[in-house]
Amino acid sequence: MSEDDEGNDKKTQGSNRKKLKLVTFTGAAGLLGLAVSFAIFAFNSHKQKSKKKCLPGCDSVCINLSAKEILDLADEIISKSTRVHDAVALVPLNKLSYENVVLPLAEIEARLLPLIQCCVVPKMISPLDNVRKASAEAELRIDAHLLSCRKREDVYRVIRIYAAKGESIAPDAKCYLQCLVRDFEDNGLNLTTTKREEVGRLKDEIDELSLRYVQNLNEDSSCLFFTEAELAGLPVEFLQSLDKTQSKEFKLTLESSHVAAILELCKIAKTRKTVAMAYGKRCGDANIPVLQKLVQSRHRLARLLGYAHFADYALDHRMSKTSTTVCERSFTCFVIILHILDCTEALLVSSLTDLAIREFSILKDLKRKEEGELPFGVEDLLYYIKRVEELQFDLDFGDIRQYFPVSLVLSGIFKICQDLFGIKIEEVTETDVWYYDVQAFAVFDSGSGKLLGYFYLDMFTREGKFSHSCVVSLQNNALFSNGACQIPVALLIAQFSKDGSGEALPLGFSEVVNLFHEFGHLVQHICNRASFARFSGLRVDPDFREIPSQLLENWQDITKPLVDEVCKTLKRWRYSFSALKSLQEILYCLFDQRIYSDDDVDFGQLIRSLHPKVMVGLPVVEGTNPASCFPRAVIGSEATCYSRLWSEVFAADIFASQFGDGHPNLYMGLQFRDKVLAQGGGKEAMELLTSFLGREPSTQAYIESRTKYGL
Repeated sequence: MSEDDEGNDKKTQGSNRKKLKLVTFTGAAGLLGLAVSFAIFAFNSHKQKSKKKCLPGCDSVCINLSAKEILDLADEIISKSTRVHDAVALVPLNKLSYENVVLPLAEIEARLLPLIQCCVVPKMISPLDNVRKASAEAELRIDAHLLSCRKREDVYRVIRIYAAKGESIAPDAKCYLQCLVRDFEDNGLNLTTTKREEVGRLKDEIDELSLRYVQNLNEDSSCLFFTEAELAGLPVEFLQSLDKTQSKEFKLTLESSHVAAILELCKIAKTRKTVAMAYGKRCGDANIPVLQKLVQSRHRLARLLGYAHFADYALDHRMSKTSTTVCERSFTCFVIILHILDCTEALLVSSLTDLAIREFSILKDLKRKEEGELPFGVEDLLYYIKRVEELQFDLDFGDIRQYFPVSLVLSGIFKICQDLFGIKIEEVTETDVWYYDVQAFAVFDSGSGKLLGYFYLDMFTREGKFSHSCVVSLQNNALFSNGACQIPVALLIAQFSKDGSGEALPLGFSEVVNLFHEFGHLVQHICNRASFARFSGLRVDPDFREIPSQLLENWQDITKPLVDEVCKTLKRWRYSFSALKSLQEILYCLFDQRIYSDDDVDFGQLIRSLHPKVMVGLPVVEGTNPASCFPRAVIGSEATCYSRLWSEVFAADIFASQFGDGHPNLYMGLQFRDKVLAQGGGKEAMELLTSFLGREPSTQAYIESRTKYGL
């Protein structure tokens, strides 16, 4: 599942870490073969009574259940899961085998995923309020059950003893077994009773502190008041949307949409600085102590589980492996070598930093021309980036929108993916959907004609629908011991608009980019042929998950009426000031790594130290401390904020070295599909990339792309 960073922040701000996010269910629970067939039979019988028409060969995927059906299905899943865990726990210790310990768990994990998704996905997409409420309730029930399964000592004992036998099994099966063991040991089941209780206490404390931090931000009601003159440059429509005081001042909240508008459009430097300071001070008194305690609790949890600090715990099963690797590999990628682990002041600049310095010089020169010798601050970045773009790029985004009707963009994406990955996409009309404008499609291998999977498109915004774009796994690929194969099914959720008559409005350019990105996730899901559901769909290394989507973003010249010159200008616009934007992201990634790899970090001192080093001399906004309003370091991306940048670097390398002419290359596309996408999460992601490239990934293409298309 993917979204722009801002969208991810908003999603994580509203989440509760006590939930296990079943939309990307990892499936620790399992049932034995008899219970599997019974569960599927029970669900199919239930579905037949409801007369639902599902996708051909995918009877378990039925998203438009009633509220009662959802809750009944949730109870069936839980009761049968309990029986199987009981059965696994009772397998005689002298008769443990792959067939009676691991295989039943793997197969039921695959079969339960679509059933669970039938329960929990409707809360995101159903047009009916009672169905959304039932779905949320079902998620809570299933979530609590799965968490309890991961704490069962009797089941863990059987799995651990079998694993210790060292029986010879296939590499992917061995990897799955290791995941099963880790599910239990992450809950402390390999520790003494006292330490295990401490693990549970710390996890509860972390959940509570994380929730409190986000709630403080969500409940912040800070506001500022400005005269119309102080808001010069803001569109009339924006001003009309604001409340006014009796003295005719405009009331501005610190919601991100309001703040972004000010920092991008307001001509008054003092207003920009006032807003930036207020935004950066949000919840400082409340959240700094919360984050300090939260970081300490995470460090204690990591050490109980055998790690030096929380960053190493969070990165252990990702491409990066350790915090040291992130700092030395990911950021030396940009040849910004900050010896932050040794707390030295050394900073070596690179091509990227040199480009950022040139970009910054352009901004400072323009500010000097427009505002005299006022010092340039961080609060000026967005405004002057937009001003330079207005002056240097002859782009009318309102006019460009006419070239991107939804139907044309979709047909273009379909063609590119078909030409690139050797697939064929056909609409499926004979199936039930949950809303009249939802579409279903089948994906075939264009060479053999073999069915690869299905996907749904739920493209348009409506009341009650999840408010961000993403891809959701509905069913993962899996192979069963009886030779049967379960094919992937995915759902792409978008938020496009319609006019008053119900006709789809053309897309803005950023919406086109986002749709390409999300479609990359969809292709990744459909092409993943891993034998275990745990490693198929989007269940891959999180550091790798964004790479296919970042790669697909490179093919966007899909509309012939859009002249070549405009296409080139759009490319230059996309990469304009990309070095400064990358450095800003690196700054927060370094901050995130540092607080989760060192003890007793002074957050304020750290950001004051890092900011001018990374941001080409720019100090942090006076009096602010981003640690008080940095939810990514609290929920969702703690110690892993680097991951998206890492993906951009690797995707740039793949595109430049293998698809350098910009045209869909079927041979290389099939190589990528077979050698990388099809392998799934059961193999080391870095090994897959190295095998495909014939070498270790390089950062040169990323830097060159910014230099080539930038200012």
